[in-house]
Amino acid sequence: MQPQQRHSTISPLLSLPGAVPAEGVDEGVAAHYGDLFREQRALADGTGLVDLSHRGVVTVTGEDRLSWLHLLLTQHVSELPVGQATEALILSAHGHIEHALYLVDDGETVWAHVEPGTREALIAYLESMKFFYRVEIADRTDDIAVVHLPAGSIAEVPEGVVVRETAHGRDLFLPRAELEPYAAGHGPLAGILAYEALRVEGHRPRVRFETDHRTIPHELGLIGTAVHLEKGCYRGQETVARVHNLGKPPRRLVFLHLDGSEVHLPGHGAPVRLAADGAEGRQLGFVTTSARHHELGPIALALVKRNVPVDAPLLVEETAASQEVVVEP
Repeated sequence: MQPQQRHSTISPLLSLPGAVPAEGVDEGVAAHYGDLFREQRALADGTGLVDLSHRGVVTVTGEDRLSWLHLLLTQHVSELPVGQATEALILSAHGHIEHALYLVDDGETVWAHVEPGTREALIAYLESMKFFYRVEIADRTDDIAVVHLPAGSIAEVPEGVVVRETAHGRDLFLPRAELEPYAAGHGPLAGILAYEALRVEGHRPRVRFETDHRTIPHELGLIGTAVHLEKGCYRGQETVARVHNLGKPPRRLVFLHLDGSEVHLPGHGAPVRLAADGAEGRQLGFVTTSARHHELGPIALALVKRNVPVDAPLLVEETAASQEVVVEP
């Protein structure tokens, strides 16, 4: 079972030969274009392009945009340099992850892309927190498409297009009308399954996949990348500070190498147990994302209880799995 998508934006690239539609949260873009492993290798080699046009795009303009966002987000953004990418969370009052924003400021506007199907709730929350601040919030999803270029790509970026650059590549906020011609000139195209396989390999968590209603940032290793520990108050900060000082989040993210002889790839929510306890043993966690990798074979991310031994062989449903530590227990 995969997290479900409520609203979808259908990409015109789905009409291309070989395009196979993605399902669930990623509905609206291609799962692949006919050769999953070739697409993965292209991204790993720094070529190709991923259509992420189903993601929500939200902008914040106005004189107070950075200082205002600083009050709401887990990240330190009050003095965010122009063009510097960052990521941030919005937490509940109890410190549970509600939204993830992937940000960049162009000097006049903060641009963020967010998980499909979450922008309406995010915008509603932001609007409720405007008060007297000089900010304007806009949903740009209908006219702006997110396109990902992998690290090492030499593809040109059209003039005027906002770019969010990280160690993993560049996210372009491309006018939606330019999506088809840009993709035609900067192939080969890679589907969301290839993109996700490299995300899993890189141990990068994704909201609504690696999170549930009680996930806190420490469990996913987001302290430092999306959560700044030396900034002012924000909703949920008390939980972040308390768990950081005690050092004991209840669960931890792990990377799993799955037995490659199994044909079945475990789905989201598949139970994780100690191999020594067998398939009827006590459940100690669950798979959050699984993928087929062009070099590593079947792999997955999972959330397990903090006290699961780091060297213990595991069992995912009936598939043997060995773990790599992502978050130290």
